[in-house]
Amino acid sequence: MENNKISGAEAVIRCLLEEGVDLVYGYPGGAIMPVYDELYKFKDQLHHVLVRHEQGATHAAQGYARATGKVGVAIATSGPGATNLVTGIADAQIDSTPIVCITGQVGKHLLGSDAFQETDIIGISTPVTKWNYQITEASEIPEIIAKAFYIARTGRPGPVLIDITKNAQFDKIDFSYKKCTGIRSYNPRPTLNLEKVKEAADLINTAKKPYIIFGQGIILGEAEAELKALIEKSGIPAAWTILGLSALPTDHPLNVGMLGMHGNYGPNLLTNECDVLIALGMRFDDRVTGNLATYAKQAKVIHFEIDPAEIDKNVKTTVAVLANVKEALTALIPLIEKKSHDSWHNEFKEKYKIELEAVINEELAPTVGGISMGETIEMINKHSKGDAIMVSDVGQHQMFACRYAKFNSTKSNITSGGLGTMGFALPAAIGAKMGRPDREVVAIIGDGGFQMTIQELGTIFQTKVPVKIVVLNNEFLGMVRQWQELFFDSRYASTIMTNPNFVAIAEGYHIKSKKVTKREDLDAAVAEMLASKDSYFLEVMVEKENNVFPMIPTGASVSEMRLS
Repeated sequence: MENNKISGAEAVIRCLLEEGVDLVYGYPGGAIMPVYDELYKFKDQLHHVLVRHEQGATHAAQGYARATGKVGVAIATSGPGATNLVTGIADAQIDSTPIVCITGQVGKHLLGSDAFQETDIIGISTPVTKWNYQITEASEIPEIIAKAFYIARTGRPGPVLIDITKNAQFDKIDFSYKKCTGIRSYNPRPTLNLEKVKEAADLINTAKKPYIIFGQGIILGEAEAELKALIEKSGIPAAWTILGLSALPTDHPLNVGMLGMHGNYGPNLLTNECDVLIALGMRFDDRVTGNLATYAKQAKVIHFEIDPAEIDKNVKTTVAVLANVKEALTALIPLIEKKSHDSWHNEFKEKYKIELEAVINEELAPTVGGISMGETIEMINKHSKGDAIMVSDVGQHQMFACRYAKFNSTKSNITSGGLGTMGFALPAAIGAKMGRPDREVVAIIGDGGFQMTIQELGTIFQTKVPVKIVVLNNEFLGMVRQWQELFFDSRYASTIMTNPNFVAIAEGYHIKSKKVTKREDLDAAVAEMLASKDSYFLEVMVEKENNVFPMIPTGASVSEMRLS
């Protein structure tokens, strides 16, 4: 682009357009007003979505990023606007979600003076961003924004925050933009060591009970086809973390289920019986490993990972392959011998039969009590046929959704994993649907989490984004209540919820709504919701004191999983 003097604020918008951004979420205020003035002028090229709270902007940007694989963008003003972004930024950091947040800041001459709505957002956000930077001169804007997008999307993705002082938004610069393609001392794509790949292949080929556990790295690295090719050639059973869910179709015969505290019985128990454990794009989170002192001690561990900080952090490896997982698996597959491991698979099948009888049958088709969360998810499966994106909040409903949802394609399960942010699902579903208007998007939310970002119903009303919202209402903070029942002698301290009329609230935002209290009404209500061309709110009154099982108690080994 030829040199022409433009304001720093206009430069911000032009930088976003150069990065291919066509959708941003935000909330205006004094210190970011020059950028909003330019947004108004560019509204035909860059669509801005006015959320009702800045936390909603970051979660919507996350939902957009997770559903599309692109970088999500959120904008806020200084002070409280910036601090309201922090929860979503922290969530994006721990779940490796690429978002760029742009905040306004008081003028350079006022920095450090406790001016109106001045907050040190750089200091506050440093622990929860992949990178952050404060721009105090307009001339810095193009280079810093180019770096922000490069850092957010490359390597292990994550959130970047750029804080721009008001003077930098007003001052004029000669604008030119050059995309960032590299930064000295930042190596986002480690060089693949083929010797390590060969070592991994040798271990896999001689294993009697090999076991693959995969995480979101498969989705972020776009290695779904390679994962499928590896397991089909090797015959190795594969289990997933909740963020890895949907990288492999749920009904694939080698998909053995979910890892972790509320995962499937076999995948957890047999972790401590495999002889070679192959971890692909997952970080051995404590919710997956349980007690590290007893985790997979019998196994040789192969870890495919892009972030060197995760290697040997929690679980000591026999072979570490530090690389982009797609590149690494592409090199590994030709070295793998074709096998079936039938007797090993039978062990998973036997454990599944135990779980089916002890837990699953009653959860999906209850013979006593009210509607269960599991049967609600199963009803959504029936009508979505596994083609919907499910965005779950945090709590019991999240575990039921992850355990029982059916998915045919990748990027279909969007939830808050590492941070466990209640209030995530409603705004994240907005972002997911805007990013993928071609797909059905269903938010699964508890009555507690729903009220943390309930104001984003206003965003749905204003934008007419056709998301489907299912609130599973047990009138409790259910997951905390479950722990109180099991480990605190049923002392339900501050977990009983006295809820408002959710249907009346949704209807106040002109969203079509229905409440289901009887099992016989559930099928028709879910069918009506999914058939709707517009947004739809469905409240399902579920069994008040239903528990998620199986369960690994905190501090216990994966071998000590409880079925009841």
